[in-house]
Amino acid sequence: MDRRSQILTVAGHLFSQRGYHATSIRDLARALNLQGGSLYAHIASKEELLLEVVRQAAQKFQEVLEGLTGDPVAKLKALVRGHLRVIAEELPRATVFFHEWKHLSSPYLEEAKALRRRYEEGVQRVVEEGVRAGVFRVEDVRLATLFLLSALNWTYQWYRPDGPLSLEELSEVYAGMLLRALGAEGGQDGEA
Repeated sequence: MDRRSQILTVAGHLFSQRGYHATSIRDLARALNLQGGSLYAHIASKEELLLEVVRQAAQKFQEVLEGLTGDPVAKLKALVRGHLRVIAEELPRATVFFHEWKHLSSPYLEEAKALRRRYEEGVQRVVEEGVRAGVFRVEDVRLATLFLLSALNWTYQWYRPDGPLSLEELSEVYAGMLLRALGAEGGQDGEA
């Protein structure tokens, strides 16, 4: 791993654990065994690091959308599985993506909002496709999208790899619940 990647990994961990404002450049440098001033040879600012961590998480979520294939039910199941996998595998970055991004200032904040909106729009397209196909029965596609994302996004708060459900089991249960919430037939017990 190159130095910049190390810096971004450590920044993601510290921002997710302590929060962006509570993490100083000195904290970052200490965690990387660098002098505070020498960190600036690799980064422009702490805020730039925050944006880059948000970008990395956004890219992982976008890759989930890009890999979706099949009918709307298959896409929703793959979306749930992929979204939860990103959270499980990229927990610090996902935490920053869900929570710490709001500490950015312009123009970084606008970029973070655009990245988040792009993913939300992709999820909404999955819901819209299911509605058009008559598979999902929801009155308000936008509200259904926000509900779906709220249910998925909050898992970063409580999911632990050593918890009672494996990631695959959690994905199946979640997909079943979300399919039922979207009015899909046969959404019982994860069997949609």
